[in-house]
Amino acid sequence: MATQSKTAGRTAPVMVGSRAPDFTLPCTAWPDTAERIVRLDDYRDRWLVLIFYPRDFSMVCPTELTALSVQYDEFTRRDCDILGVSTDSVASHQKWIATPRNQGGLGGLSFPLASDESGEVCLAYGVLVPRQNVALRGLFIIDPNGVLQYQVVHNLSVGRRSEEVVRVLDGLQTGGLCPESWSRDAPVLDPTRVLRGGSVVGQYRIEEELGSGAFGVVYRAKDLTLERQVALKVFRPGPAGSPRRMLDEARAAAALNHPNVCTIHAVDENDGISMIVMEHVNGRPLDDILSGGRLGADEVKGIGRQIALGMSAAHAGHVVHGDLKPANIMVTTEGLAKVMDFGLAHRKQRSSPMHETGDWATVDPSGLSGTPAYMSPEQTRSEPASPESDVFSLGLMLYEMLAGQKAIRGDNLLDVLRQIDAIDGERYASEVPEPFATILRKTLVADVRQRELSMNEIAELLE
Repeated sequence: MATQSKTAGRTAPVMVGSRAPDFTLPCTAWPDTAERIVRLDDYRDRWLVLIFYPRDFSMVCPTELTALSVQYDEFTRRDCDILGVSTDSVASHQKWIATPRNQGGLGGLSFPLASDESGEVCLAYGVLVPRQNVALRGLFIIDPNGVLQYQVVHNLSVGRRSEEVVRVLDGLQTGGLCPESWSRDAPVLDPTRVLRGGSVVGQYRIEEELGSGAFGVVYRAKDLTLERQVALKVFRPGPAGSPRRMLDEARAAAALNHPNVCTIHAVDENDGISMIVMEHVNGRPLDDILSGGRLGADEVKGIGRQIALGMSAAHAGHVVHGDLKPANIMVTTEGLAKVMDFGLAHRKQRSSPMHETGDWATVDPSGLSGTPAYMSPEQTRSEPASPESDVFSLGLMLYEMLAGQKAIRGDNLLDVLRQIDAIDGERYASEVPEPFATILRKTLVADVRQRELSMNEIAELLE
């Protein structure tokens, strides 16, 4: 069967962090399927270890491929598949697989071998030796989004250890910094534990820590290239892919340009450290201001209107915050309010409200601090946040600024969630003057479909 291959027409060399070159190749059958064509798209939503090797029946190849086959269950437990590629024909692969090991063959294999007779795919991955039309010993690990996360090319005489491939895969899936001696059972390095004043990450020099939360630490830093002060949010290691999801959300929010929204300058992964580079806002968080008691009606109008304007711009740009609360509002000494941390906390789907974060710590006997007290009813049911969810959270914040206490208070999480589910906007509206009463009456509504006000309309009412 003649090899048919399709690549992305890439001229630049493949690099870690870029899209892996696409391919469509004929292949051998393997135990899980009778399919004889393999594509990169077949591995979407799973990891792929892509192994290039020079020839069937070559001296080193059987030992490394059979070792990977023996370890195949270890890879599948990590949601990872293996694919071998060489420039030999499918018929040659089939003969090699059927040949006993004591005769130089594989004696069976747990994963398919693909045939790239033209060498086009080998060339796209930078492992082709054109004169012999053979592949070097390339090892590529591709993540579930089709992005190349690891690559190494061995000399033709040097085999690859399956245990090391598993170790590298574990390191990539852990989402942290893994030193030379790291193993799956060892903790990854937490950059927030070693960064301090004077540390340099990429083009940024850390000056001091500004605050910390469940996901990471915020530092004031100096941009050494642009000579300006910035805020760095550095993420702690977390479940596989979680910092990357947060960075993706930050990229979506980076397009926002509004005076009441904290500007995101860059999303960076320097030296393996995931971080967001933000505008440095010299002010106090709103929750810190509220620790001193209630605010006057005019001050609440000013801060509330600015929050609503910033959020209106975000919603117009199809960006939802999902974690709007006083801790995420910064107020400068001039009274300028800025919304912080767009999409960084809880835009991903939740399997349960209990999977939120340690932000739920009780600060006093009267209630809980952090995210639960500002959730919308639909968020407590694990539904995605929406613009209406942000509207609900702003209503809770307006009440708190006026009353000097949280709208939702309870001795435990279950009590808090019950209060949110049974919210009565009329009750809160009766405690505040207009125009706040109208806003609370129309925003603190349990049914998301009956929340009648947009952020822009709230801003108009507060003008």
